[in-house]
Amino acid sequence: MEPRTDDPTAAPSRRRAERPPSERYRAPRRSGSGDWAMVSLSVLMVGLILVRGRLAELVDRSDALAAWLTVFVSIGLQALPFLVLGVVLSAAIAVLVPADALTRWLPRHPAAAVPVAGVSGLVLPGCECASVPIAGSLVSRGVRPAVALTFLLAAPAINPVVLVSTAVAFTGRWEMVGARFSASLLTAVVVGWLWLRLGRDHLVRIPEVRTTGHGRLADFVGAARHDLLHAGGFLVLGSAVAATINVLVPRSVLDTLAGNLLVSVLVLAVFAVVVAVCSEADAFVAASLSQFPPTAQLAFMVVGPAIDVKLFAMQVGTFGRRFATVFAPLTFVVAVGSALLVGAVLL
Repeated sequence: MEPRTDDPTAAPSRRRAERPPSERYRAPRRSGSGDWAMVSLSVLMVGLILVRGRLAELVDRSDALAAWLTVFVSIGLQALPFLVLGVVLSAAIAVLVPADALTRWLPRHPAAAVPVAGVSGLVLPGCECASVPIAGSLVSRGVRPAVALTFLLAAPAINPVVLVSTAVAFTGRWEMVGARFSASLLTAVVVGWLWLRLGRDHLVRIPEVRTTGHGRLADFVGAARHDLLHAGGFLVLGSAVAATINVLVPRSVLDTLAGNLLVSVLVLAVFAVVVAVCSEADAFVAASLSQFPPTAQLAFMVVGPAIDVKLFAMQVGTFGRRFATVFAPLTFVVAVGSALLVGAVLL
């Protein structure tokens, strides 16, 4: 006997009528003062880059301001190409790649499917903003939440764009690239297995499948424009905070924080949660924080793509508040632990 469609224990695939192949899951369009703030910050970054020569002349008498501007603009100049590439790829994946493409590769057993979903982050790259709706689409099509959440954590952290940007930011220090890949993949797989073990699938609200009716090209352009302006705003914030730390925070304070490995890791982990820099650009912010030990820089790059303030808000909107209040702290603890473990071995 078929379960009733309103039965909360029924499988997600039974609770949804079959959708036409043309339908794609798309995150709800976001608007409001927060988006306008991000747009304004993105425009500010571009404007400062364009007039950096003139600004350098104006601030020539202020060594501190000149140093701040140099760090701020250099981070933006280095990170912006990777940010644009990542946004374009993630928009293309969200619009053009069927959500069931990943399910074709997954083993039937959930415990085996978790690491496969993690490694799949290499095949379907995208920033963390795109990974949340893609994971929601997977859950809505009957994929176990633990498997979809593993992909959500892995895709923005181990994809080729992120790894190349990390190599560029750390000037070819391949041990840092390997450490980021290993710690991020370990975080995704461990969280996925823990979610299976804890049996918290009932906390996951099944997202609705949405259609736009405007065509794939319009969806792609809209998604890329929104994500670029939104992510660009967070890049500005991260660059400004990093420049401020480099210029204004006394060296003695930084030396005290950096002198204790656990304290420095926790400081940069919390910093990653607050500034919410896109994963394609966060390596340049981490590299600029050269006063901190490599393991702390690694923690910044592992925690950021896994959980930050914007991701928490998106997870609440996609999967529900009860889910996010359990998943966010679990992810933070595992990410910090993975960075410490991998940093001790590789860095």
